[in-house]
Amino acid sequence: MPQDPFFELKLVYDARAELGEGPVWDTRSERLFWVDILAHRVHIHDPKQPLSESAIELSPYVSSVIPRLSGGIALTLQNGFYAYDSTSAELKLLAEVEASVPGNRFNDGKCDPVGRYLAGTMSMIDQPSMGTLYSLDADLTVKPLVTEVSVSNGMAWSADGGTLYYIDTPTRQVVAFDYELAAGAVSNRRIAVEIPEGQGSPDGMTIDSEGMLWVAHWGGWQVSRWDPATGEKLLSIPVPASQVTSCAFGGPDLDKLYITTARVGLDEAKLADQPLAGGLFCAEIGVRGLPAVPFRG
Repeated sequence: MPQDPFFELKLVYDARAELGEGPVWDTRSERLFWVDILAHRVHIHDPKQPLSESAIELSPYVSSVIPRLSGGIALTLQNGFYAYDSTSAELKLLAEVEASVPGNRFNDGKCDPVGRYLAGTMSMIDQPSMGTLYSLDADLTVKPLVTEVSVSNGMAWSADGGTLYYIDTPTRQVVAFDYELAAGAVSNRRIAVEIPEGQGSPDGMTIDSEGMLWVAHWGGWQVSRWDPATGEKLLSIPVPASQVTSCAFGGPDLDKLYITTARVGLDEAKLADQPLAGGLFCAEIGVRGLPAVPFRG
């Protein structure tokens, strides 16, 4: 692996988030949305006004947020897909999911290239293989795509939309599927990347304009870049927090990598060693990402 270049990593906001997750750049408003799952909060970061970070309180367990084409945002709470109108502060249920599985909650979510909202579930009581990756279409129909998931996490699509990359954290793998855009169907599952022992576990993920994957390492103090065609690790960005949760490209030119982190599970001694845990970070990395697609429902 080539020697890592120097990256200037900046603390954007000392949020001290319990479980910061799910950053997404809204190209319309030029703001970054991200969540603190355990604090039931959606954060809104405006780089033009960096000292005035705002937040929306939503519960239970807001786990992902997506700009909505018709206005406002779409998001996942514990039991389903919702829409939120920022003007009226109205929260509307779009589709309930897993009402019969009270021990589960939604986790990471993202839109595919044609605006379907994909999000997966996980057990809150450490039951393996209880989760499912779901797809919410524009007509608000829900269908399962991947079953027997333990901790549904990062997603990314190739530029042509023909490949979906997906993380089920305990597997320590990024898998690839053939993705049929017209039907929103997956097939031909294979391993694209395997995270070595001692580097933490894969969590959130994004893709850059060169087709390389960027993976956050829970327990690994880093975000790494991988070539999914070869499985080779290309470089690593050290992060001053062990629980690195997700990453997303943002900024007007999509050339800034925003990184979320968490404090959950860290005792006082560990927090003393990583006082910036739970913060929102940003790195200038010299490559650009792909724009996030809004939910079209």
